[in-house]
Amino acid sequence: MENPVSPGTLYLVATPIGNLDDITHRAIKVLSGVDLVAAEDTRKTKILLDHYAISKPMLSYFSYNERQRTRQLIEKLLQGSSIALVSDAGTPGISDPAFHIVQSALDSGIPIVPIPGPSAFVSALIVSGLPTDRFVFEGFLPVKKGRKTKLEILRTEPRTIILYESPHRILKTLGEIQASFGDRQIVVARELTKKFEEIVRGRLSMVLPQLTGKPTRGEYVIVIEGYSPS
Repeated sequence: MENPVSPGTLYLVATPIGNLDDITHRAIKVLSGVDLVAAEDTRKTKILLDHYAISKPMLSYFSYNERQRTRQLIEKLLQGSSIALVSDAGTPGISDPAFHIVQSALDSGIPIVPIPGPSAFVSALIVSGLPTDRFVFEGFLPVKKGRKTKLEILRTEPRTIILYESPHRILKTLGEIQASFGDRQIVVARELTKKFEEIVRGRLSMVLPQLTGKPTRGEYVIVIEGYSPS
């Protein structure tokens, strides 16, 4: 079978956000065909590769070594290696490392090919029941500096608002959103596509009590009703 990848090309490969069956045939072919896989967490990526009987050299590529690794990977690409970049889960570059290597690859004239697939925020949005025609994705809020200012800016955002949040901050963040936005319609989703998938819908005053006291595990997606003067 002809190799589906080209030498000296960077492939941004979306991987499952939980259920390992949520991967495209094309992604499997590309991961099987490249010379190297650059992974945010090589241990997690190995589970995926093993599941599909793919054996490839891997190199870690995460936020703390992103700049150093970018130089190494660009050098390999310029020498003719084909590389697949994957994140822990979902689409590279969406609240995950990818920006610096994409910039550097473009500056170096290296071809970049997207291999589309799952994204947690899109999955949460389409099942939210909130408007999907216009939305804004903000990723994670600032942890400390600028957090209150960001919430104040988003308070009057008319489009549906999507955030990511970690398990140890989810209740604090929902309380801050309620204090800033009022009692809006909201959807909180966690463990999407996994065995213990949970999607809670309702006004903030209803959702917060449902989540309080429960174990908080996995990353959360928060989908918030946009601002309306009425």
